[in-house]
Amino acid sequence: MKFPTHIVAAAGFVEDKDGNILLVKTHHRGWEFPGGQIDLGENLEEGVLREIFEESGIVATVRQLAGVYSNVGQNLGYDGVTHTPTKVLFDFVCDYVSGQPTISNETSEVKWIHKSEVLDYIMTPVYRYRTEKLLNFDGKVCYSSFVTRPEFKVLLDREV
Repeated sequence: MKFPTHIVAAAGFVEDKDGNILLVKTHHRGWEFPGGQIDLGENLEEGVLREIFEESGIVATVRQLAGVYSNVGQNLGYDGVTHTPTKVLFDFVCDYVSGQPTISNETSEVKWIHKSEVLDYIMTPVYRYRTEKLLNFDGKVCYSSFVTRPEFKVLLDREV
């Protein structure tokens, strides 16, 4: 039996006391909330807080898990031969602690955007979908399964 391989990632929807959300502009995907792959031996909360700081210079704390997602698309990787693994994504609602927005090698801009304007910035369908879920978060964790290519399509969407 071949062991499955998954990419595990986490993202943080960081909110300040004034209702602003932290967004980062990536070089390839445009505006989104910060996040990325969890490192070997790292737990999800450590990973999301590290990613937030690395991409934005902001120190945050995790408030609550808000969403779990599976990207089950079978896409070819950068080599054009190997299929990418299923991605399991965890979205956390986080609170701002300290720091000033600072770009990184992964981001070209970092800024606080009022919650009411966040969707004006996010154009990538999968990030819009996840952002809408976070903006409407009512304390119940959502689980969704989707594919992103050839076009974004939700396969399953429910609360758990």
